[in-house]
Amino acid sequence: MRLMGEEAGCRRIDLGWAFFDSAKMSQTKIYRTKNDLPAQLREKMIVLLNARLADSIDLQTQCKQAHWNVKGPDFIALHELFDKVNEEVEEYVDLIAERAVQLGGVAEGTIQGAVKKTQLKPYGARGGSGREHVEALSSALAAYGKLVRAAIDVSDRAGDKDTADIFTEISRGTDKWLWFVEAHLQAAR
Repeated sequence: MRLMGEEAGCRRIDLGWAFFDSAKMSQTKIYRTKNDLPAQLREKMIVLLNARLADSIDLQTQCKQAHWNVKGPDFIALHELFDKVNEEVEEYVDLIAERAVQLGGVAEGTIQGAVKKTQLKPYGARGGSGREHVEALSSALAAYGKLVRAAIDVSDRAGDKDTADIFTEISRGTDKWLWFVEAHLQAAR
C-alpha cells in the first residue's frame, strides 16, 4: 500500500484500493446501463472518478485565484497563462464527471462536495506577486498530476482501460501546463 505524503502538495492519502472502501461504495448510486463493464467495477470507478473530480474542481478554482490576483511585471503573461490552464482544467472536470455518469453513476461536482473530498492542499499564495502565484499553482499542478497518475494505475489494474485512458490524457495535459507554469521559475533574473 503506497501513501502519498504532504511533501507532494497533497493531503495524506492511500493510493491503493482504499479508494474503494465499502462505506464509499454503499453510498454510490448506480443507474442501470447496458455498459458491459461489471457493476462492481463500474461502482469502484465511479468512486475513483468522483475523488479526482473533487481535486479537479479544487484545481480549477486555484487557477482562477491565481488568474484574478497576480500582480507584477509579468502580469499579462501570467494572467493569460493561468486562464488557459483554467480552461484546460475545466475540460478535465467535464471529462471526469461525464465518465462517472457514463458508467451509471452520479457526478458529485458541487463545491461543497469538492471541499470535503479534495486531496489538494489549500492554495498557497496570499499575496499578489507573480512568483508567489507561480510557486503556488505549480505545486497544485504537480500534486494533481501525481493523483491523476495514481488513478491511471488504479483504473488500469481494475480493468477499466477507458477510464485509464481519460486519466492518461489528463496526465499529459497536466504535465504540459506544469512545464509552462514552472518555466517562469526557471528563468534566471
